[in-house]
Amino acid sequence: MEPIPVSTPSLNDHDIQAVATTMAEGWISSEGPPVQEFEKAFADVVDRRHGIAVANGTAALDIALEGLGIGPGDEVIIPSFTIISCLNQVLRSGATPVFVDAQRDTWNMDVSALKGLITPRTKAIIVVHIYGLPADIDQVVALATEHDIAVIEDAAEAHGQQLDGAPLGSFGDVSTFSFYSNKLITTGEGGMVLTDDDRLEAKFRELRNLSFNPAQRFVHEDIGWNYRMTSMQAALGISQLSRIDELLDYKKKVGQTYQELLDGTPGISLPLPSYRGSENVYWIFGIVLDPDSPHTASEMMKKLAAKGIGTRPFFYPLHQQPVLSKFGFEPTPALPNAEWLGKQGFYVPNGAGLSRSQQEYIAHTVREALVS
Repeated sequence: MEPIPVSTPSLNDHDIQAVATTMAEGWISSEGPPVQEFEKAFADVVDRRHGIAVANGTAALDIALEGLGIGPGDEVIIPSFTIISCLNQVLRSGATPVFVDAQRDTWNMDVSALKGLITPRTKAIIVVHIYGLPADIDQVVALATEHDIAVIEDAAEAHGQQLDGAPLGSFGDVSTFSFYSNKLITTGEGGMVLTDDDRLEAKFRELRNLSFNPAQRFVHEDIGWNYRMTSMQAALGISQLSRIDELLDYKKKVGQTYQELLDGTPGISLPLPSYRGSENVYWIFGIVLDPDSPHTASEMMKKLAAKGIGTRPFFYPLHQQPVLSKFGFEPTPALPNAEWLGKQGFYVPNGAGLSRSQQEYIAHTVREALVS
């Protein structure tokens, strides 16, 4: 069997034609109509007033934190089990990250632990919807409102997902998305920051564009970034967004097939098929080895690689990242669930074009590797 990559973007002829047409019309930079069209279309899907397209999902988080005025003396509560993008701007801003453990079943942040972490210095909470299931974002918003704390909702892995009928990305004061090549909606690279707040929208647009002064372009009263999205990327995003239901259905089908093939396999945990009435959209299909497993995730990944199966490890816990010591932070007390997921979790291929026979081969190889 040919090697099976862990992720392949879902592109079709319409996507390719959309980009080619934009190029033929001369819309190359961020100034073209496709950017504004994509911002409006995506904001409508997420039920937001404003969408600001940016260079990538990390840029969206950077702008969100900067726009909210996060700085020295502030604390930002973030899940430990997520990508380091959520930590980067917190550290650069001079704020203090406060880490939350994961839930053992959903792999999302343990919202029950939040109340005990809030202090007078808490300025924001970052909530990440991990791997396709919704976090308890409504509970976070209620708690944050009570304490006058901003909520940044990172839905980079949950395009099209909902909670209680409301789209993820519509809950926090600010929400962010990524359109990296392995995301459900892709622009190659790219991201978006969304809000209903007119003041924040203006600030976000300023920050993504070098903080140019509207009255005198090359006079700057603030520091910003060149975090713009190109018209070519936006054209691809518009095309992808037009078939979001098709892309969601495909991911769900692949995830449900893995659940069928691997259900009951001893020694591993699988993703929850649903949570609080929301079906898993399976951005990735993760497998977590039991804590007492004789194997580690890295060993399993090597065995699968030898059989031509691409894999990726789960996120390394943020509270154990070596970079924290460079910013003067002492080690955080153990967060056992995040540490277990980071050590024993990995995910298997679920990209475009994956056939059932390939999934059967992958499932068989996983079971074989567990007993070898």
